Formats: sequence, structure tokens, C-alpha cells
Amino acid sequence: MATEMDIKPVRSRDLALIGYDAATAILEVVFRAGGVYRYHDVPESIYHGLMAAPSHGTFFQKHIKVQYSFVKVN
Repeated sequence: MATEMDIKPVRSRDLALIGYDAATAILEVVFRAGGVYRYHDVPESIYHGLMAAPSHGTFFQKHIKVQYSFVKVN
């Protein structure tokens, strides 16, 4: 059963779009330079922290990039 991912544009030098599916705990990040990545087992609190951060890119680098496994989907 497919779930609906909530995808939102963000103001960031590096990140273009951020999506999150609470049912599967998958965070999807679309980079401005190209590439779409899905990070697995990301708690909803981390997603909310990312969206509320003054710098999405800094939060991503510090709290998501090396902490969660990912696959490149495009």
C-alpha cells in the first residue's frame, strides 16, 4: 500500500525540496545540484527540526546526512 509523501519546497542554497512520510519514516531530499535521496528510519521529530531550522542545509549536514542510511533514487 503506497503512502502519501508530503513534499515542500525550502529556501536553501543546497536543498530544493524536502518530503516526509510519517507512516514509513522516510525523508526524501531533492538537491539543487541534482539528485534525489531517501533517508530511512528518520523520526518525525528530526523532520520537524529540519523544517524549523534557520538553515536547512546546516541541520541536514549535522543531524541527517551521516546518521541515517539512504538510497539515491534519481
